[in-house]
Amino acid sequence: MSKRDYYEVLGVSRTVTEAELKVAYRRAAAKHHPDRNPGNVAEAEVAFKECKEAYEVLSDASKRRAYDQHGHAAFEHGMGGGGGGPGFHDVGDIFGDIFGNIFGGGMGGGPQRPRRGADIGYRLDLDLEEAVAGTEKKIELPTLAECDDCAGSGSEDGKLDTCTHCGGRGQVVMQRGPFRMQQPCPNCMGRGQTIAHPCKTCHGNGRVQEDKVLEVNIPAGVDNGDRIRLAGEGEAGPAGSPPGDLYVEVRVREHEIFTREGDDLHCDVPIRISQAALGDIVRVPTLNGEAEIRIPAETQSGKVFRLKGKGVKSVRSHREGDLYCTATVETPINLTPEQRELMEKFEATFAGEGARKHSPRHSTFVDGVKGFWDRMVS
Repeated sequence: MSKRDYYEVLGVSRTVTEAELKVAYRRAAAKHHPDRNPGNVAEAEVAFKECKEAYEVLSDASKRRAYDQHGHAAFEHGMGGGGGGPGFHDVGDIFGDIFGNIFGGGMGGGPQRPRRGADIGYRLDLDLEEAVAGTEKKIELPTLAECDDCAGSGSEDGKLDTCTHCGGRGQVVMQRGPFRMQQPCPNCMGRGQTIAHPCKTCHGNGRVQEDKVLEVNIPAGVDNGDRIRLAGEGEAGPAGSPPGDLYVEVRVREHEIFTREGDDLHCDVPIRISQAALGDIVRVPTLNGEAEIRIPAETQSGKVFRLKGKGVKSVRSHREGDLYCTATVETPINLTPEQRELMEKFEATFAGEGARKHSPRHSTFVDGVKGFWDRMVS
């Protein structure tokens, strides 16, 4: 029976990303897990192993390249790079198997060491205040955990038998023309041992699907893309092997006032025309309370004021960033009749050539327009 295409097994396209592949694998594995198919356990086990095999190949960059080029044949004769896949040999394994068998050596002749559990990725969304100050978050994630009933061995009585197919070596010899090559035993998957009485809870897999709840300590100063590693909190390894790790990736939500650039914060501070013209002291928010900014007279819109040490304390260097406040002069709205009259009188004072000294940018703009038209006419 020919093997199905690995991409088809996981229901993904050949351009699938690493993150999309992981999601697809979890979905497929959960769907076909024997615990979720009590009425058809045997067929579910086959489908579950098929999903696992497909993911082990496609999640490894070198194996995936080999599979894309040669299909399943890449793993039948040791083509491609990397080990651990079904029938897969790296360069060292190929030479070890060939010369070990030709000259009677014992290279690569022992059972394979069980592979550690898969790493898990989790995206954690935080408010800016939480990221800056640090916090603790409780997260819940689905994962493969060690079966308590069999302590991860997969055996109901804890006993493992020597594989009769490979004699406990974990590998079998295949004749390929003039060469004799070794490959993992298909009966025990390279472990050298088999289970006579599979655990009824995990059906011999040694792992069960469950939702894990964890407390994650978020250090102060984390930013978008930072990853926090929780060692040993990934998926349980097969046959009692070590678990993988959990990587929590931080995503900081947009803030209504502040934007962050590295360890610095930025915000806009709206001021009235009268404050910009006459000068004033305005209060601005910071992540640690309020602060004052002295607005000098004749301040133009866009002027930036720096508040040293009011930014974010770096999670790495512990350096404190700054807060940059950009003054934004607002045009008044909803004027009362009295205010409108005063504005009209104020505007009337700018009549004539003397008004140029009060509006430096406007004068520059007018001169620029005049020069532009002069060049166009000439």
